[in-house]
Amino acid sequence: MKTLKDVISLKFKTSESEGVIFHGEGQQGDYITLELKKAKLVLSLNLGINQLGSIYGHTSVMTGSLLDDHHWHSILIERHGRNINLTLDRHMQHFRTNGEFDYLDLDYEITFGGMPFSGKPSSNSRKNFKGCMESINYNGNNITDLAKRKKLEPSNVGNLSFSCVEPHTVPVFFNATSYLEVPGRPSQDLFSVSFLFRTWNPSGLLLFSNFADDLGNVEIDINEGKVSVHINVTLMKKNRIDISS
Repeated sequence: MKTLKDVISLKFKTSESEGVIFHGEGQQGDYITLELKKAKLVLSLNLGINQLGSIYGHTSVMTGSLLDDHHWHSILIERHGRNINLTLDRHMQHFRTNGEFDYLDLDYEITFGGMPFSGKPSSNSRKNFKGCMESINYNGNNITDLAKRKKLEPSNVGNLSFSCVEPHTVPVFFNATSYLEVPGRPSQDLFSVSFLFRTWNPSGLLLFSNFADDLGNVEIDINEGKVSVHINVTLMKKNRIDISS
């Protein structure tokens, strides 16, 4: 395909921070890649290389953050020549590509959920997407529907399932006034706790527990963006241990 205009839209959700959402390239140096890097969305685009082989046509734009939260996110890419509108969850970013060409010339296949191994260093260092996508629309073609009805020719559909598996983990949301209290385990010498958390707040209490027999307590909190562990032991000379990271 050689296009002056492109409209690409889809929805995705994932708990992975890296992965190629879609990729296409051509023989003239053209390519377009949409991928997750460090849980941010990155669109890379090149509308071709001139005869001198300069690489100034490469353009890369990053948007969003924390997109590995296993919630649905919507993407809309609208291109007219070198003018691009990139919309992520209704937040639009406008930019103009580098270089001197207006057409996107993709004469190889377009892949969703990964990119074919081409022998180039860029292809083998990128991870395939792991998660769910829906409502994939590429220039008026409903890719999701065509793939489900096996109407894409030629196509190489890997191990796809047309359903979205929910994760087994159950998150808990705290609203700054709520807390969760669970019974302790008496007569145990070992205190062990682990959890994942995510917050926009720079400070807050994550965990607190008293030790049995008035032996002290342990506290884990966030203070100005740093996680701190405070252990108070009543029967020791050095009765307070503070660790922060």
